[in-house]
Amino acid sequence: MNRMKLIYLIILSAIVTTMTAQNDKPLRLGIAGLSHGHLWEVISRLDRGDFEVVGIAERNTKLWNNKTLRAKVDEKLFFEDINEMLDKTRPEAVIVYESIYDHLRIIEACAPRGIHVMVEKPLATTTEQAKRIAELAEKYNIMVLTNYETTWYPANHKAYELINNQGKIGKLSRINVYDGHEGPVEIGCGPEFLEWLTDPLLNGGGAVVDFGCYGANLTTWLLKGQKPLKVTATLKQLKPQIYPKVDDDATIVLEYPETTAVIMASWNWPMGRKDMHIYGASGYIYQDDPTNMRIYADKKQTTTVAEKLPTPYNDSFFYLKAAVRGEIEVKPTDLSSLENNLIVVEILEAAIKSSKTGKAVELDR
Repeated sequence: MNRMKLIYLIILSAIVTTMTAQNDKPLRLGIAGLSHGHLWEVISRLDRGDFEVVGIAERNTKLWNNKTLRAKVDEKLFFEDINEMLDKTRPEAVIVYESIYDHLRIIEACAPRGIHVMVEKPLATTTEQAKRIAELAEKYNIMVLTNYETTWYPANHKAYELINNQGKIGKLSRINVYDGHEGPVEIGCGPEFLEWLTDPLLNGGGAVVDFGCYGANLTTWLLKGQKPLKVTATLKQLKPQIYPKVDDDATIVLEYPETTAVIMASWNWPMGRKDMHIYGASGYIYQDDPTNMRIYADKKQTTTVAEKLPTPYNDSFFYLKAAVRGEIEVKPTDLSSLENNLIVVEILEAAIKSSKTGKAVELDR
């Protein structure tokens, strides 16, 4: 081996070792907002070691008194101002637990600093906001990911594999998506969460946004990024005494060239559910819960339990770290991708418009 080749191999080995060491370090994570009911997701993972909370920005200082959070995060890392938090703590990524309306404000602070962002679903309250987010992401070369509980369901990924990679049930004709629960008040959501979750400006709507986004996200994914030709929706207030400002039940119909998707989103069901019924030319798939499925194919029905997803595709924080560190590629058709979630916001906005006008709304092609 000549001397130059040996030097090259030594340098390459050093680079690989450095990159590996960097990727093994905990992700430097900032938290924007403490009002979201999903805050428990980060709190429950604080001791896991794959990320380190380096700063928290929350304008309402009363929310700083979260006992579990204060026990694990130094009080010096709490800030009222998002810009001060970002400049003093320099996170690699920020996860957002603000109102949906405030997603844009946080991204406007993070993007010029080159800080990646993961928001809780959906991406934005309006297409105007969503487009501005996309512009910022492109201009400053950051990732903006959207987190859904259903992204990490093994049964959903098994369904995708059977449909799109194996052709197990033939060409899709119908997708029925059911997402909802008894209602955020009824299940005991905190006042700081309810304050914006039931506000048409801050959340964009009621059940149509809170739960309709799941079906829009999953349908767009199953159909590999297709937009529907038109959207028709009916929004209802079945409990106006509890939710006077927003809908609490929504039915959204998406028409594609060869497929119809019906999204049923509700705060008025007797139990919580997040499941799908998917019909093809030669079979069907019932995704009953995160792991259990019923499959009709080859003229017989079987039940199966989907295998656990591999890391980092099984957890939002593992996924965020891997994406930020360049260990995985976020494809445009992926569930968390900006491209998918721009379509989700278009669908939700069209659904609200359709319900108001009583007419189908065509989406821009």
